Amino acid sequence: MAKFCPYCGKPLADGEICTCPQAQAEAAQNTQGQQPNQNFQPQYQPPQYQPPYNAVPVYDPYDHTAEFDPKDISDNKVFAMLVYLMGTIGIIIALLASRESRYAMFHVRQGLKLTVVSTLLSIITLLLFWTIIVPIVGGIALLVVAVINIICFFQVCSGKAREPYIICKLGFLR
Repeated sequence: MAKFCPYCGKPLADGEICTCPQAQAEAAQNTQGQQPNQNFQPQYQPPQYQPPYNAVPVYDPYDHTAEFDPKDISDNKVFAMLVYLMGTIGIIIALLASRESRYAMFHVRQGLKLTVVSTLLSIITLLLFWTIIVPIVGGIALLVVAVINIICFFQVCSGKAREPYIICKLGFLR
């Protein structure tokens, strides 16, 4: 019948002593004439957890700030702010004033997306004004677009180039 070490669980042949530290300590006690502790229970050692090997840093696919030169960002931040602050007029001013700036052109495209979406929402709301639900939903949607516009303005103030929420899913004007 096979025996097992009571400390580590290693299978042992008859008369063999295990090489684990607890079994060696017991063998040393037996040679000194002491009785082994019959009630000894091996201590539970919890498993050691490691982080998953495929862990990757969080990457935001809609944040394009790293693609632009910091000098370009600081030089053309005002024109990018005008896009969100003044709407269509701000887009025209930014197009005329900083055509060579990649940062300003990025925000012109994003501002154009917001303008197109708000214009379409306004047209749909006005065409279907005789219904009850469409003007209410259209008004809420226009409010959401206005909040997104404000968020984008403050992101430009902090020097970021991030595509607007919700509207970044739209595929036009990439």
